[in-house]
Amino acid sequence: MDLASRISDLMPQVVEDLAALVAVPSVNFPGYDSAPVIACAQACADLLSEAGAEVTLVPGNSGVPTVRAEVPGPPGSPVVLLYSHYDVQPGSAPDKWDSPAFTATERDGRLYGRGAADDKSGVVTHIACVRAFDGRPPVTLRILLEGEEEYGGDFEEWPTTHPEEFADLSVALINDLGPVELGQPTFTTALRGITGGTVTVRTLEEPRHSGVYGGPAPDALMILIGLLATLTDDNGDCAIEGLSSGEWPGADYPEETFRELVGVLPGVPLVGTGSIASRLYSKPSVTVVGLDAPDVATAPNAIIPMARAKISVRIPPGVDAELATAALERHVREHAPFGVEVGFTPAEPADGTLIATQGDAQRIYAEAMREAYGRGPTEQGMGGAVPFVANLVSAFPHLAVIATGAQDPLARIHAPNESIDLAELRRSILAQALFLEKLAEASGVGAVGVAS
Repeated sequence: MDLASRISDLMPQVVEDLAALVAVPSVNFPGYDSAPVIACAQACADLLSEAGAEVTLVPGNSGVPTVRAEVPGPPGSPVVLLYSHYDVQPGSAPDKWDSPAFTATERDGRLYGRGAADDKSGVVTHIACVRAFDGRPPVTLRILLEGEEEYGGDFEEWPTTHPEEFADLSVALINDLGPVELGQPTFTTALRGITGGTVTVRTLEEPRHSGVYGGPAPDALMILIGLLATLTDDNGDCAIEGLSSGEWPGADYPEETFRELVGVLPGVPLVGTGSIASRLYSKPSVTVVGLDAPDVATAPNAIIPMARAKISVRIPPGVDAELATAALERHVREHAPFGVEVGFTPAEPADGTLIATQGDAQRIYAEAMREAYGRGPTEQGMGGAVPFVANLVSAFPHLAVIATGAQDPLARIHAPNESIDLAELRRSILAQALFLEKLAEASGVGAVGVAS
């Protein structure tokens, strides 16, 4: 039986595996119970064991384990890392979901549920590849599934704290991304980094009547609003001095497609200058993602004594995240209106990265994509940061890293009604399995055959 037929036959099992993982609310955020996260790690381990892998759970400093699996290939075969993560975003805004967030529901060829795409689709892809070869792959597989990707933890430092896990690798496959559109195989070659911080303005000991004291009394919220307005220029471009910017050299992102996917209201303009792709991948962007202020419905007529905002800054590859954090802090301190002193608490920064596109591994994967999809691959950047990838590329600059996945633009990751297209998932699994087979052949080992 050829691989395409084998993967097609496995798809009901893949959907069953994915539904079982979606049912576990593995939200590794402060304030959430860690028990479901640990339970999801065990569920991943059980599925890998059933598929034929040798599995261990490696404890992390946060108490959340990393799932580490090894599936030996023929002696002398290349060692390939398969990476994904099993933690998910919260299933917030339940009234916005068309079906329960942690109940996998299939509609019109898509499977809905939190984590169905990001990134339990990557987890089941790796499990399916082990199943496709009946636990006897043509190359040695080392599988790492982390549970700290969405909020952060010590796993992202593994390239330097556990270098032995990566020193013997031939290729690292990062399955936490997706295509530019359904049916278009895609390599992700650039990942933006992230920094940010919380800005606090304090002006009064306590609220004061706005009629009696308004005018000379400094309003903390008004001062904060003025400060936040300086983070962008009149065009909406990031105005933080010291953050470099450039034009994306690859294909542009169609504006109408972008507006539709984001849900921009009719008549509302986009912000910033340059191509859409440049604004997404190669230019810094700044967003106020949180604001502490009185609720409108219950706000008294009082001067506000304290206000704070959480700022998120996405930075293009090549910008040092630590220096970007320092630039943000310098900006908010220098632009505080009226000379008011502001407090700044930095967020945890993460560098972006460029992923090399030339090399034998990329060429072989492109061949696998052509066979699986019936068309050649394209390249894209990605706005989200995957800190582990940046650290891996930095620690092992000569390692072939390939970033792909099945999370198409309609997947709505981090949002209500997250989903995965099951046909896209099948193609993505097939491309990865074909790559493993072709890599073995190119290495002179030869494929061991496909389970029948």
